[in-house]
Amino acid sequence: MRKIIPLAGVLAAAVAFIPAAQASSLGRPCTAAPESQWLSLEALKAKAQDQGYKVQKAKLKAACGEVYVLDAKGARVELFLDPTSGAIVAQE
Repeated sequence: MRKIIPLAGVLAAAVAFIPAAQASSLGRPCTAAPESQWLSLEALKAKAQDQGYKVQKAKLKAACGEVYVLDAKGARVELFLDPTSGAIVAQE
């Protein structure tokens, strides 16, 4: 039983790390700029729409704009936007 407890702790730590690695642009922040320089959430959504995406949901999280969209073919895509410019820095 003593061997199982340390292994369980290691597994719990590994599982806890996985969501954090995906929280921002695939593990990297989208910007280091202060929040005072970020665009509004509405402006970020407009930037995605201007590029032909149909926005379903959006949020600001971990120095990234996370925008859930449908692309031109109707496929679901998650965009990670630089909140200072609206540029797409990654997508899933």
